[in-house]
Amino acid sequence: MSGSVNKVILVGNVGRDPEVRRLNSGEPVCNFSLATTESWRDKASGERKERTEWHNIVIFNENLAKVAEQYVKKGSKLYLEGQLQTRKYTDKNGQERTATEIVLQRYRGEMTLLDGRGGGASAGEDGGSVSYGGGRSSGGAPAVTSRGGEIDDDIPF
Repeated sequence: MSGSVNKVILVGNVGRDPEVRRLNSGEPVCNFSLATTESWRDKASGERKERTEWHNIVIFNENLAKVAEQYVKKGSKLYLEGQLQTRKYTDKNGQERTATEIVLQRYRGEMTLLDGRGGGASAGEDGGSVSYGGGRSSGGAPAVTSRGGEIDDDIPF
C-alpha cells in the first residue's frame, strides 16, 4: 500500500464545556473532552459491565470552533471525524509528557450535534441532528457546511 489513512470517527458525550483560545495569529483553537462508553454483559456472571474512554478533542477549524463554543455544552452528544495526533510537551513540574488528541484541522474534520442545537440537556425542536464541517444533517435539521473558511448556511440560526 503506497498511502495511508489517519481518520478517527467518534460518537460520544462531551465531558466539559468547550474552551476557546487564540493562537498568536488570531486563529481560534477549541478544546474539550469526549467520552465514549462501551457496555456489555459478562458471560460468566451475567452482570452488565461498562468501560468509558476519554478523548481530548482539539479543533483548529475556525467555523467548527465557533459552533462548538456556541452550541456544544457538557453532556452534548456529538459525532466527530478527525485525525489522531500525538504531541510532546513539558508540564508545570518540568516533566516531559505525551498527549494523544483527536484533531479537527482547518480544512478537514466534521462535527455533528446529535441532540439538536440546544446542546446537552435540551434537544432541538425535531430531535434531529445538525452537521458542521462537510456533512449533511439528518432528521430535517439545518446543515452548515464549512469548506475553506466559508460557511454555506441553509437556515440561519
